[in-house]
Amino acid sequence: MTTPLLFTPLDMRGVRFKNRIVVSPMCQYLAVEGRIQDWHRGHHARFALGGVGAAIVEATGVTREGRITWGCTGLYDDAHVPGMREIVEIYHAQGALAGVQIGHAGRKASTARPWEGAGPLEPGGPEQAWETIAPSAIPARPGWHTPRAMEAADFERVREGFRAATHRALAAGFDFVEIHGAHGYLLHTFFSALSNRRTDAYGGDLAGRMRFLLEVAETVRSVWPEEKPVFYRATATDDAEGGITLDDTIALARELKARGVDVMDCSSGGIITGVANAQPAAPPKPGHQVHLAAGVRRGADMTTMAVGLIVDPHQAEEILQAGDADLIAIARELMADPNWPLHAAKALCVEDPYAVLPEPYAFYLRRRGEVSYRPAPAQRT
Repeated sequence: MTTPLLFTPLDMRGVRFKNRIVVSPMCQYLAVEGRIQDWHRGHHARFALGGVGAAIVEATGVTREGRITWGCTGLYDDAHVPGMREIVEIYHAQGALAGVQIGHAGRKASTARPWEGAGPLEPGGPEQAWETIAPSAIPARPGWHTPRAMEAADFERVREGFRAATHRALAAGFDFVEIHGAHGYLLHTFFSALSNRRTDAYGGDLAGRMRFLLEVAETVRSVWPEEKPVFYRATATDDAEGGITLDDTIALARELKARGVDVMDCSSGGIITGVANAQPAAPPKPGHQVHLAAGVRRGADMTTMAVGLIVDPHQAEEILQAGDADLIAIARELMADPNWPLHAAKALCVEDPYAVLPEPYAFYLRRRGEVSYRPAPAQRT
């Protein structure tokens, strides 16, 4: 019996993904001063026991002011390392790899948690607002706080934040890191002409707008061991006139690959600017971003990860079989069904689907399959 690609190992540098199912970063907004809490341990244990091949810890601030909300995780202090190490150990205990997404929220920092409205924090509130930075002084949305345009000292502070966070990710034992360059956060706003109006070396043409992204990638790669991969999460298209196109992202992917980045994790949207030509994207459909991963994979000859409403195992397998991506990232579907890998293995007719689970689960579930469960006949009265 041929093993489906979804359950075929993938070797990358010095690590092995036991299957192609990756937990996509999912912000939980429940950290305390950047530190992992019991919630995070339980959140990740569900996925580890469910049989995923790897997982990426949520968007994690490289500086304190680079967090999205007060509840976001951080790697800007040595005190964050022990909690992160616990998450790594949860995955390693089940033979899965662990990664962490490191980034800076830029002009989308200093906001409330989603269930508290997700708007900008106000001065004097229970959780104080803080100053935000961006390539240009353009608010993320009409009526939001205006970020301060970055100066030379800001560039150095952010680069140092990425460098130090990468060191701490290594100390925590992560197998790979993912640089967050998507969803309207700092690196994305440098890349998009809709949010970057600079006239110096970090703005203007495509080469200028990608300059800071590449400097960050070089910083991370210089710290991260050669035998461990680096991922890059990209908004591959802004879905807006004058914004990032897939061709722009392919050009970026080539430059990132030349600097030692191994995988592009392809997303879209997030550059909400309030300008007249920023049109909302069409309602998403299952697999609505797969074509972006496929475009980068073929155009830049780069390993890619597909993400975005991938919910059906056959859909995931078809993406891999078509050569559109090498890894499949899943988020909300795993929240709803942390045993998705088992159900995928059954749907794709893996010879022993229970082998994706830890042995105590696999042993008892195999035995359960030997028993025919039927409701007892109704008793006559």
